[in-house]
Amino acid sequence: MQITERTIDKHGQFLLTPELELEGWWTTLKYPSEDVFALYRDHATSEQFHSEIKTDLDLERLPSGKFASNTLVLTLGLFTYNMLRWIGLEGLIGEGSPVRHNAKRRRVKTVIQELIYIGAHIYERGRRLVIRFGRSTCAFFAFQKVYEKLCSG
Repeated sequence: MQITERTIDKHGQFLLTPELELEGWWTTLKYPSEDVFALYRDHATSEQFHSEIKTDLDLERLPSGKFASNTLVLTLGLFTYNMLRWIGLEGLIGEGSPVRHNAKRRRVKTVIQELIYIGAHIYERGRRLVIRFGRSTCAFFAFQKVYEKLCSG
């Protein structure tokens, strides 16, 4: 059980009498109640990841009526999602990131827009592939950081 007492509403208005909210859960988890409350509060993060997979990767509707085909699509979608999350953590957090505000993580849609949709010329020179970016590409340093991390590992 958890009781929350509010003396100010969501618009900043002070309340004459405090507003009490009582929450209660039944669980079979063998954790202290503080840990259960923390897990419950964090369920919104799980919902956000689920929403990203459905909307940003366009996996809201599965393409087939066969479970094996849908399993393959979901497996490849989750692999892609995890790779894009890694690229976002490496390239869009910290120095050289093209995004204008600080954040602990970026949505997959932001990663796709900032690092995947970069305009570049790819050509062959001396039997090697060369990628050339424009001078005004603000995401070049983030792309370079991710590329160097991939090549070193």
